[in-house]
Amino acid sequence: MKNFISPTYGRISLSDIAKEIVEYVKSEPEEKYQLIIGTDSEGNGKIEFATAIVIYRKGKGGRYFYHKFSKEKNLVLRQKIYEEVTASLQTGLSLIENLKPYWKAENLNGQMEIHIDVGENGPTKELIKEVVGMVLGYGFQAKIKPHSYGASIVADKYL
Repeated sequence: MKNFISPTYGRISLSDIAKEIVEYVKSEPEEKYQLIIGTDSEGNGKIEFATAIVIYRKGKGGRYFYHKFSKEKNLVLRQKIYEEVTASLQTGLSLIENLKPYWKAENLNGQMEIHIDVGENGPTKELIKEVVGMVLGYGFQAKIKPHSYGASIVADKYL
């Protein structure tokens, strides 16, 4: 099981993250929320990755949790983006499993956003259709730059 880190709670397991998300939403259930997962990476040779889970209370801030890992590989840009998206999808699927005891599956399906560190400008624009299709195929919402702050801001902060 992946160990995540929370600025609020320190080291925390995915099952405890699920409990914290549920408690956070229950504390102000009338508010609107976004559940976001994003991964970013940097480096060549040894590539550092950071995956963030964000529960955002719209207009009022939120909480986040992150997990860092690395791979000893030389990856081209396409491979790095695919590794990022795969890490986000795996985390999202695992988080859903941990949330199921608290929320009905129909409340989770299609609600989680995967933030992808690709955009219309720059070398990643060629990958947008591929990786967005990959995320949609798993039943998640997909966000790209400039709306993918879960990857490009939160996860990037820990690289």
